[in-house]
Amino acid sequence: MDPAFHEALRRGIEAFALSIPAAALPLLERYADRLLAWNRKVNLTTITDPAEVAEKHLVDSLLLLPLLDGARTLLDVGAGAGLPGVPLACARPGLEVTCCDSVAKKVAFVKAVAAELDLSVRAFAVRADGDPDREKLPRADAVVSRALADPERWVPLGVRYLAPGGTLFAMLGRDVDPAQLAALGEANGLALVDVARFELPLSRSARAIARWRVG
Repeated sequence: MDPAFHEALRRGIEAFALSIPAAALPLLERYADRLLAWNRKVNLTTITDPAEVAEKHLVDSLLLLPLLDGARTLLDVGAGAGLPGVPLACARPGLEVTCCDSVAKKVAFVKAVAAELDLSVRAFAVRADGDPDREKLPRADAVVSRALADPERWVPLGVRYLAPGGTLFAMLGRDVDPAQLAALGEANGLALVDVARFELPLSRSARAIARWRVG
């Protein structure tokens, strides 16, 4: 992998003081390598520069790590090529991850890379419409969407996949109004825990992660 990839990944991990096991680093590199290799034949991502993949896909996904607390299961809705679910599985081996997406070729990639890297990741080609039993999707301790929909659409959908005591996340690429997010959560039986804000060190791209729990 391009040296710029390693530098971007290192800078991101250090900038946010992320606790990443040493064994996770080669897994993250292999995931990125397979993502770019598949992307030459199958449209998985518009980001193809290795350093940007490291920062905008891997580091961006790993920002969730400190917020997961004791979650043992994670459902990644609208996961695409497995983001953030696969990087989180690389960095936290005890986490059982389920990814779902309506695009079969993206799910095929997630299944293939999870098998190749021996990750605890399952993937389903299904559109999450709020009926986990019919869709055969699990209720999870942590439920996340990275870019599926605006919070106004995501929160009423995502709450239906929470296990008792679970945490709902929205990963946002823009600034948000915590008061609006709190009201949105309250309308869906959730309490807003916090809104974490970040700036990626290389691109200076703004990120926000909203976190709700059952109120």
